[in-house]
Amino acid sequence: MTTLPLVVPARGFALAEYEYRTQQLQQHMRLQQIDAVFFTTEPEFRYFSGFKSQFWESPTRPWFLVVPAEGKPIAVVPEIGVAGFDLTWIDDVRSWPSPRPEDDGISLLAATLVEVSTRYRRTGAMLGPETSLRMPAANFAMLQKVLAHHELVDASLMVREIRSIKSLAEIDKIRFACQVAAAGFDYLRHHLAIGMTERQACKAMHLEMLRLGADSCPYLISASGQGGYDNIIMGPTDRELVDGDVLIIDTGANFDGYFSDFDRNYAFGDAAEDTVQAYDAVYAATEAGLRAAAPGSTTGDVWQAMWSVLEKAGALGNDVGRMGHGLGMQLTEWPSHVPNGDVVLKPGMVLTLEPGMAFAPNRMMVHEDNLVITESGCELLHERTWQQMPLIT
Repeated sequence: MTTLPLVVPARGFALAEYEYRTQQLQQHMRLQQIDAVFFTTEPEFRYFSGFKSQFWESPTRPWFLVVPAEGKPIAVVPEIGVAGFDLTWIDDVRSWPSPRPEDDGISLLAATLVEVSTRYRRTGAMLGPETSLRMPAANFAMLQKVLAHHELVDASLMVREIRSIKSLAEIDKIRFACQVAAAGFDYLRHHLAIGMTERQACKAMHLEMLRLGADSCPYLISASGQGGYDNIIMGPTDRELVDGDVLIIDTGANFDGYFSDFDRNYAFGDAAEDTVQAYDAVYAATEAGLRAAAPGSTTGDVWQAMWSVLEKAGALGNDVGRMGHGLGMQLTEWPSHVPNGDVVLKPGMVLTLEPGMAFAPNRMMVHEDNLVITESGCELLHERTWQQMPLIT
């Protein structure tokens, strides 16, 4: 049985962490003359409040968190959720009987925002790229009407900057999730067999990651094909794995609300020469990415370091559109490693490296690792993958 070398991190965060996060946001708000920011989506809500519930899976009720320019956040939530805030640092919890489609918390939210937005009458919300409002369009229009004398501005840029730098406690959770997934991949290496299906392989790994300490594995996909695969976002299917196949599994194990995100490849029986060469190329590209990932480098620098290796190896292209991204409370976070990317890497950023190449028609090879930027370079959050493609016989 696979064992883990790490002690399971403590769950939750110290009060000081929530205070620091809020103070960071409020500093940005004051600089931009924003009186209040309100959040409607689970990651931001949890990040600033500590409220963690599976009830977010239900689309029926909206949830709102208001962060004023000074003082503690204010929760504006359905009555069913009030008791849950006893486990958080939030004192001011305002509620209404939801669901109530004719006015599902909008009046209460608007009144709260008006109360704390008296200086500049500028209110922030998550309106930028990679965000959503998680409220009906009609409700948002109603809120805008009530706040007609207030300016609504985008707060997503400052929030993503704050969230991109992880605390030591956050990094510990991500590292543990990564170690669990890495151990799951290693377990699978010794338990795969020709004749298994993609679905059977993924289920075996899923169960092992749960046994090792993952809270959940909400993202676990696979693809396979002769000598390679043509996508990395579908599956698993009931396709049987046969001699000459390559299987990729990409997973995001979650521990205490924080994700890992990386993939591994397995060859079945004999691997074609160009398949092995493609595996070697993405491995070497990852090595180049690890050397480039350091404070002061940009996401474009990291992309270029990896792409140079893949291009030299004969890559026909990269259909993924990026070669890695931020990681944390969400499976994918800002920033992305893209051509000419200008985001400067800073200590505390947790990122993935995901070099991928189309190396033949309808065949691709992708590899992904997780790291944290340190003061002097970067540190992998799990053991490096196998230098040679594993052969399952």
